[in-house]
Order: sequence, then C-alpha cells, then structure tokens
Amino acid sequence: MKKVVIFLAVIVVLFGAVGFLTKMQNEEKVSEDNKYKKDTLHPETIAQLDDPNYQNLILPEELDKKLKNKEDVTVYFYSPTCSHCQKTTPVVAPLAKDINVDLVQFNLLEFDKGWDKYLITQTPTIVQYKNGKEVNRITGEQDEAVFKQWFSENSQK
Repeated sequence: MKKVVIFLAVIVVLFGAVGFLTKMQNEEKVSEDNKYKKDTLHPETIAQLDDPNYQNLILPEELDKKLKNKEDVTVYFYSPTCSHCQKTTPVVAPLAKDINVDLVQFNLLEFDKGWDKYLITQTPTIVQYKNGKEVNRITGEQDEAVFKQWFSENSQK
C-alpha cells in the first residue's frame, strides 16, 4: 500500500511539473510578441500567434477609434475555436491581401464583448464600415469565389 501511495504522489508531482512548465512556456510566448496587450491568452490564440494568416489584428480600442473618427475599415470577426473560421481564414486573409483590401482581424475569443458591441451572431463575419458606419457584411463559411465577389463589390475605393 505504501508503494502505491508513493507511486501516486510521484505521478501527481510529474503532472504538476508538466502543467507548470507548459504554463511558463505559454506565458513566455505571450510576452515575446504580445500583439493583444493582455497578460494571458487562450491556448487557441497562443497557437495562432505565429500563423501568417493571423497577423493583421485590431484591438477593440483601435477599432473604436477608427469608427469614432468615421474611417473606412473592413473587419474580420473570428474565433480561434471556430471550425468555420479555421477553414475561412486561410482563404480570406491571402485573398484580401491579393486584392489590396486591408482586412483587419478581431479575435472574439479574446475580446468577447465584441459579440454584442458589433452585433456579431456567428463567426466568421466580415463587416465593412464606411465613414464609421456599417454598410455591408458577409457571414459564415463560403467558397472563395463568394468572398472574392464580396470583396470586389465592397472594396474600399
């Protein structure tokens, strides 16, 4: 019985050590290149920090400032946990870049107040604002041709 207790204690200590090391690595990664300006990030967001498709981020304060200043902006609202977003982002991010649309990305997992503030009912959602006001949106996972047509019809010219 004593051996079983010692064995279980060693297992618990090992799991604790692995958990601690994982947390330390994640915190180190977050602090190295923290575009989100937050102390902690969800693991799904951390996994996307180096992904080239998730580099044009916009923070809530920045988006609010653009809208208040009546600027034109096209925003891709997504969540790293959304399977549809995971399929859509590798399509829309390069497409927007190819056709010179500055598609800024708003992470709803990290900034969940955005759901209500920007009236987002599902992800992915792309919203175009002109003069600080919403003029068009497209929601859900679509074919590349649909996004290409939407961008060409709603580009910021």
